[in-house]
Amino acid sequence: MNLFGNMSTNHSSWHVLLVIYNLPPGLCMKRKYMMLSMLISGLKQPGNDIDVYLSPLIEVLKLMWDQGVEVFDGFANETFKLHAMLFYTIIDFPSYGNLLGYSVKGHKACLICEEDIASQQLKHRRKTVYLRH
Repeated sequence: MNLFGNMSTNHSSWHVLLVIYNLPPGLCMKRKYMMLSMLISGLKQPGNDIDVYLSPLIEVLKLMWDQGVEVFDGFANETFKLHAMLFYTIIDFPSYGNLLGYSVKGHKACLICEEDIASQQLKHRRKTVYLRH
C-alpha cells in the first residue's frame, strides 16, 4: 500500500486483515466486520521474512481452532467457547513462494499440479509456458 500517494517513496506498508465470513454476503465485506490484525511497515517489504511476522497470528488461530477461547456474548449475557479457522487467503502468486516455501518460477511452478505439470521453454524466448493448464 502506498500511504502518501507518491510512487517513488521508500516506505512499505502491508496490512493483514481478518474478515468474518459466516455473515451474509452483504455484511461480511463491511468495514465494521473487518479486523486489522497486523500492520507491517518499514523501509522495504518483508519479502521472504513475512512468515516471521505472521507466526504469532498463526499460533493464535491454531489455539482458536483446537481449544477455542472463552468469549462474552453481550446480547445473550453469557459466555461461550469461540472457535475460528482460516478459510482462505487472498495473496498474489509470488507471495505463495514466500509464505509456503514453494518455487513459483521455472518448470515446476504450479502449486496444484506440482510434479504433473506440463511446462515448456519457448524456443526463441527465455520464458516458460504451461500447457493444458
